[in-house]
Amino acid sequence: MLKKRIIICLDVKDGRTTKGVKFQNNLDIGDPVEMAAEYYRQGVDELVFYDIMASARGRGPILDLISRVASQVFIPFCVGGGIGTIDDIRSTILAGAEKVSLNSQAVKHPELISEGARIFGNQCIVLAMDAARDDKMPNGYRVYLNGGRVATDLDALEWAIKGVKLGAGEIVLNSIDADGTRDGYELNLTRMISEAVNVPVIASGGGGKPEHLTKVLTEGKADAALIASMVHSGQYTVGSIKEALDKDGVPVRFTD
Repeated sequence: MLKKRIIICLDVKDGRTTKGVKFQNNLDIGDPVEMAAEYYRQGVDELVFYDIMASARGRGPILDLISRVASQVFIPFCVGGGIGTIDDIRSTILAGAEKVSLNSQAVKHPELISEGARIFGNQCIVLAMDAARDDKMPNGYRVYLNGGRVATDLDALEWAIKGVKLGAGEIVLNSIDADGTRDGYELNLTRMISEAVNVPVIASGGGGKPEHLTKVLTEGKADAALIASMVHSGQYTVGSIKEALDKDGVPVRFTD
């Protein structure tokens, strides 16, 4: 059985790790380079770095900071935020990322997914989606851009299917409704998209305790769970989360 992955997200604003609730009221919680090194020591499977202001401010990725974080981790490292051109993808990979996460720019320029996949391989292109419940959409969820600030006319399920057809090798699915609440993942949305696409789906938004991960990795059919608040707060370590998942019968990878 394929092992489920635990992925930690570092939301970065002005060079510092930050955390908010439903994309608002963000607080400075530390240095991303130091935090990356600590989570690598704890045995996290992958690390995601999101520059949460890049698209809103119309600038590209901060390559120096990406390089410094990459130097601390020897696991898959994904970077998102402000990646709007093939040159941005190339420079981000050269700075040390194995994958790039395309969100707002993928909606505005879908050809970035297909061109990126053609040049760098599907495994390098991650489609990130921020979605919230909306009964007006065909499948009940609307896609948002620029860190949840801008509503689109895209239905989340339809956009996920299209993104995979274009060449995305993985989807990070973030529920705006659950983001930072620590009340549990959005199981319905996660399951709906996991069942509809043939690439790994990473559930994001709402992880607060290990049983939330167990639920989204089993009932939600996610391939991986992305966490932030529950480890940033110091309440849990990667090891304690994996031990709890293992007790629940969820297959996880332990480092020696």
